[in-house]
Amino acid sequence: MVLALRYLSGACGRARVGFPGGFSAACGPARGRPWPLCQGGRRASTRSFDVVIIGGGIVGLASARALILRHPALSIGVLEKEKDLAVHQTGHNSGVIHSGIYYKPESLKAKLCVQGAALIYEYCNQKGISYKQCGKLIVAVEQEEIPRLQALYERGLQNGVQGLRLIQQEDIKKKEPYCRGLMAIDCPYTGIVDYRQVALSFAQDFQEAGGFVLTNFEVKDLEMAKESPSGSKDGTKYPIVIRNTKGEEVQCQYVVTCAGLYSDRISELSGCNPDPQIVPFRGDYLLLKPEKCYLVKGNIYPVPDSRFPFLGVHFTPRMDGSIWLGPNAVLAFKREGYKPFDFSARDVMDVIIKSGLIKLVFQNFSYGVNEMYKACFLSATVKHLQKFIPEITVSDILRGPAGVRAQALDRDGNLVEDFVFDGGVGDIGNRILHVRNAPSPAATSSLAISGMIADEVQQRFKL
Repeated sequence: MVLALRYLSGACGRARVGFPGGFSAACGPARGRPWPLCQGGRRASTRSFDVVIIGGGIVGLASARALILRHPALSIGVLEKEKDLAVHQTGHNSGVIHSGIYYKPESLKAKLCVQGAALIYEYCNQKGISYKQCGKLIVAVEQEEIPRLQALYERGLQNGVQGLRLIQQEDIKKKEPYCRGLMAIDCPYTGIVDYRQVALSFAQDFQEAGGFVLTNFEVKDLEMAKESPSGSKDGTKYPIVIRNTKGEEVQCQYVVTCAGLYSDRISELSGCNPDPQIVPFRGDYLLLKPEKCYLVKGNIYPVPDSRFPFLGVHFTPRMDGSIWLGPNAVLAFKREGYKPFDFSARDVMDVIIKSGLIKLVFQNFSYGVNEMYKACFLSATVKHLQKFIPEITVSDILRGPAGVRAQALDRDGNLVEDFVFDGGVGDIGNRILHVRNAPSPAATSSLAISGMIADEVQQRFKL
């Protein structure tokens, strides 16, 4: 069953708790100190859990935290394929705490973003995590953009976004002295934070509450357990076997998958529906040189094109004081392909054969060509940026980092824009909950999403 509205984001030292089979769980250090991660064992082994979460990004860690705080008597484990947590979408995003203005009223995106932003601010205050509520201007620079801007303002009001106001040229200059524009939406509730720091704090909460994190555990197979010859009852109490690429196993009663760029493949491994397929889009950022960072005070965004889920090239201040410019949105030829020439034959073939990419390309050919052009030529991106801040020149920018967005796409070439959660049928399908599509603003919404997932897990699995 699909549970989404779709329409077209105390210290405890360094003690380690060991358990049979070579896996270990680290109890997190005082906040702000280096983070010790749990490593998977070197030999094949088995460990049993009541609930396993596959995926150690911000949504998986928030969900694990919510579940163990709600069910402290359960044994809960997180499986992460990398040696560190939160290194892909969580560790490569812009760090913006979104207000919820962009999303269709009554959609899960709108509801969870507005709730999630409030929860993120509250959590950061509780944990002493630094953030800046620097606000955002959504700026119309052309007369034809003003009706779309006004409609966006009305949408934000419908969604319950705090503090919104429409401002004119003189007020734009007061907030952003170097920005030009005819009219703008002032979103004072928008902020910035280091989401990887937030995610690692979620992981620390989870472990301090008794949860286990197993890194270097890349899931290869999920199957139903068979009772061992010795008569062990693990196969009946913990009927699902999750095996990694090294032959190591864990067993569990129930599974929640938060696998991001691999959500479709994990669903297929479990015997559930492989659709919607994930299509990776790379977003390349530019950096404003330090001596030019005075040009930007807060977030400056264009009026978005409602045909696409991407928000356009924008100006984003970072917690370290740098300014990111971008991103663009181009097809990545590898699911974790952060460089233009990263390539995976399997990933490319999956995108071409299994998804509706070809239909999407034909429907939006000019947009795709324009994005590719901007990715190749800095001057094209700078020309767009100069619509907002004319003082910026090519000599003021450097190439910066990139992120890859896990965008769900149906077979008709439609971008699936809302959150999608589903399960399956059969022995494994009845014991699994998949987070199939959690695009931006998933980081902002992570605490709200985790509450919804905890509710669904409790209801579905009768915990």
